[in-house]
Amino acid sequence: MAKGFNRGPVMGGQGGMMAQLQRLQKQMEEAQAQLAEETVTATAGGGAIQVTMTGDQKCRAVVIDPALLEDADAELLQDLVLSAVNLALDQSRELAAKKLGPLAGGLPF
Repeated sequence: MAKGFNRGPVMGGQGGMMAQLQRLQKQMEEAQAQLAEETVTATAGGGAIQVTMTGDQKCRAVVIDPALLEDADAELLQDLVLSAVNLALDQSRELAAKKLGPLAGGLPF
């Protein structure tokens, strides 16, 4: 038999891929931890409603301008809160995509 053909399976390729996956997993965990701390704030009704959300889609705060409550239109208030929450979720998802997107591009598939 020719030299080098009677060796066992070469593990360098798989070992390198495992190391790369472990690095990516660590980077992903770090990015997710950062997202849990970063916030976005969305407003509706000309700033009468403010919703603050984290990068991992947890609502941190809802602020309602007291002047909006003087007219007390419940349906309007509900619509504004819903709008602000949805805008904050969109911004939060965009933030997550910016943080996590480059990491997904490094997966060895």
